[in-house]
Parts: sequence; C-alpha cells; structure tokens
Amino acid sequence: MVTAIKGNDTSTFGGDVDVTGNVITDAPAFRAYPSSTQAIPTVTFTKMVLNAETFDTDNCFDSSTNYRFTPTVEGYYNVNVAGYLQSLGDNDTHLVSIYKNGTEYTRGTQIQHGGSADSVCVATALVYCNGTTDYIEFYQWHSFGSNRTMLAQSNTSSASAHLARAV
Repeated sequence: MVTAIKGNDTSTFGGDVDVTGNVITDAPAFRAYPSSTQAIPTVTFTKMVLNAETFDTDNCFDSSTNYRFTPTVEGYYNVNVAGYLQSLGDNDTHLVSIYKNGTEYTRGTQIQHGGSADSVCVATALVYCNGTTDYIEFYQWHSFGSNRTMLAQSNTSSASAHLARAV
C-alpha cells in the first residue's frame, strides 16, 4: 500500500509515518467549558461563554474574548457541544447550536415534558474548515419565560472539536 502526503514545495510536515502507512501528526483539538454561570435569555440565541479549557493542542480556541474555534489546518472537524440549563418548565424547548462563520450550521433540540426539570441538550456535526478564516461558535436558546442559568461545570456544558480528516 502506498501512502501519499499532499503538499507542495512550501509544505512542512511535522508528523511521523508509522509502518502501516498511517499519518500520525499533531492536529488542532480542544475542549472548553464555562468557569462561571451565565444567564441565557429567553427566545434569544446566546453565545456560550466557554472561558476555561481542558486542552487546546494548537491554541486555536479563543477562551478569553470571542469563545470560538479557528482551526489552522484545512479539513473536516468533528464538532460537539453540550448545553445545560437549570429549571425549564413543562413543554419548554431547549436548543444548542453549532455556528460556522456566524451562521447556524446545525442544532440539537430537547423539549421538556412532565414538569420543571434541568435540561441538557447536545449537538454534533462534521464541519469543513479552510484552515485560515473559518471559525466555529456555540450558542444556546430556550423558550422558558425568563432567563435560565448555564452552570459553571465542565461536566455539564462544554464544546470540543478535533480534526477528523485533513484535506
């Protein structure tokens, strides 16, 4: 089996090739979460303030200002988000959305049934990023009549992404 590594006369390769022909390389990956609670207003898509990181392999996630992932390698990224809101009411809707370049790309939906309860909603997508200007952001929305709180816990609300396939 022949393995080809795409490149040109200015390309650099910082990885190793193992004996089976698989490319092993460092690639952008991150996981971020909120370090403090955040009020999410009703019926308004609100960007999740993910200002703490579990890891960020290539410093591609901005956890201080924009709360966005701007990968530096062109390719397809597996992107995930989980949003936790406290005390949604009966038949309220909770959404989390993955945005690419300021536009909603995909969303996950949970509809509350059976009385007041906390809500966790997740979304995942395979997203192409050009490695220079494309960026990913994360939003929540709910239909409860007043603000709901996103807790500051890394195990309830978080976002992550990793390179699934370089181009």
